[in-house]
Amino acid sequence: MRKLVLQTLAAGALLATAPLSPLLAQKATGKGKAAPAKVETTASAATSAPLHALFAAYWEDNARLFPLEATAEGDNRYNDQLPNDQTRAFRQQERQFYQQYLTRVQQLDRRKLSAEDQVSYDVFRYQLEMALEGLQQPFWMMPFGQTGGLPQLLAQYGSGTGAQPFKTTKDYDNWLGRVHGFTAWTDSAIANFRAGMRTGVVLPKVLVVKMIPQLEAMVVADAGKSMFYGPIAKLPEAVPAADRARLTTAYQQAVLTELVPAYQKLATFLKNEYLPKARTTSGYGDLPGGAAAYRYAVKEATTTSKTPDEIYQTGLSEVKRLRTEMERVKNEVGFQGDLPAFFAYMKTDPNFRPYKTPQEVLGGFEAIHQRMAPNLKKLFGRTPKTPFEVRQTEAYRAASASAQYVPGAPDGSRAGIFYVPILDATQYNVTALPPMEDVFLHEAIPGHHYQIMLQYENTALPEFRRFGGSGAFVEGWALYCESLGKELGLYTDPYQYVGSLGGEMHRAIRLVVDVGLHAKGMTREAAIKYMMDNEVITEQLATAEIERYMGNPGQALSYKTGQLKILEWRARYQKQLGSKFDLRAFHDELLAGGALPLDVAERRMDAWAARQRQAPPK
Repeated sequence: MRKLVLQTLAAGALLATAPLSPLLAQKATGKGKAAPAKVETTASAATSAPLHALFAAYWEDNARLFPLEATAEGDNRYNDQLPNDQTRAFRQQERQFYQQYLTRVQQLDRRKLSAEDQVSYDVFRYQLEMALEGLQQPFWMMPFGQTGGLPQLLAQYGSGTGAQPFKTTKDYDNWLGRVHGFTAWTDSAIANFRAGMRTGVVLPKVLVVKMIPQLEAMVVADAGKSMFYGPIAKLPEAVPAADRARLTTAYQQAVLTELVPAYQKLATFLKNEYLPKARTTSGYGDLPGGAAAYRYAVKEATTTSKTPDEIYQTGLSEVKRLRTEMERVKNEVGFQGDLPAFFAYMKTDPNFRPYKTPQEVLGGFEAIHQRMAPNLKKLFGRTPKTPFEVRQTEAYRAASASAQYVPGAPDGSRAGIFYVPILDATQYNVTALPPMEDVFLHEAIPGHHYQIMLQYENTALPEFRRFGGSGAFVEGWALYCESLGKELGLYTDPYQYVGSLGGEMHRAIRLVVDVGLHAKGMTREAAIKYMMDNEVITEQLATAEIERYMGNPGQALSYKTGQLKILEWRARYQKQLGSKFDLRAFHDELLAGGALPLDVAERRMDAWAARQRQAPPK
């Protein structure tokens, strides 16, 4: 249920369900340090104790049920386990787990809880109800896709550069335990794909075509050339010499006798059996039960009751507004021609492709960081202590990837990583999607890195909220951060500003094409054309984006929905508070609450504004 860690959060995230939910309002001070907890009255502590005990029990059970996620969150007790989540028995276990805790929390009297415990209660109940509703959908018959799932995730864990630790002999043996479970998972995933084939719940052909070479890239004859051999290539000194030969042999055998056959089996199945049965249509609306599944996906992604049609109309309105502003900037720079010609100029003029090597591209992002660093303290009172890095996306998945953020370790021992796919550095366009300044604000600082790591570092929070997150808040915050560019000293020339408008336009377009694909019969080709007609984007990137929405319906709606709500709050409180409004305090309070469902976050922020109104002038 707590999908925040395992999904990449991004201008282009991996496939999976959208992130779920959030955090307690215990503020942090300084560089991400938790503030002292409030002293509760005896009565308050007595009423809180059963709720907190329930949260603690839930988190323990959740770690056992989802050990990969536990690892990503720094809980290493289950690092040797890879449960087969593709079985009917596992889905039934999930259902019983969620229902058990929903029944128990409903037995508590919400009215007797403190205000902050009421927030936790609301979020906990919301997550459980959404998880149970999700299990009623047909998603299980499409176990993974071209932009994510266990085959891709396992490679990230096993490469030696991801969440799975490789520091001691026990760490190395733990990973072998996980590998042993992948063969059974593969067989069950194929069985689920076949169930979908029998009922018509299948992926589009254009996505399956992308999945096959990804799997085939993991098939090697020489174990030393497998990315899963990476940990052996970098055996640390902490591993005794006596264990090195044994582990080397064990990893060679694991690659050649377990991992390679499993990936080969998946690739062969998809190519020979599944691809001929895959569908030629683009959206969920064409699947049995697909309309209801899409309505659920929209509800989960936006944490609102908005209908697909309402979201579609918002998208059309935002596209129109942004096109008007782009026209204004185009005229300001004196470009002769219409907006599509202006886009074509920005895509093709060599001045917008200044790089020759991937390192130069990565250096360009660091330069952006340094330009805005002096202004960050004007907008934020708290920043994370967790380090931050920019890395090039691994070659095996770069062709289907977008820029993305992978959270660091909660204790700061592993940096948060901003991954940048660079297929050809000489063609990396600084203003086309993703525009560099824009994507750094979103994926890195102060977007995902600030929001997620401040949340992770706040140990005063119940774990289910500390490591959870509403997608509409997480992505809404990151998109809101793109609008802070001028306040942070970026967007100083009109072309960079157009790039930022393009970044926002991209998210507005998502409202149109995601709903269009899944609820209005829009084809893949029409969606790609609509995207290219309205923003600075290459056909390759537009295709990757549209195919992402085809495989992960609804998730792309979270960005604009959340951003518009945060902008609404900022404007409302500025008007209400006047001279008492402090932008740093607004940002700090918003992040202190964690990635709440939007209606819960709104109630919490309204209460904050009320306190500000009552506070004496400074």
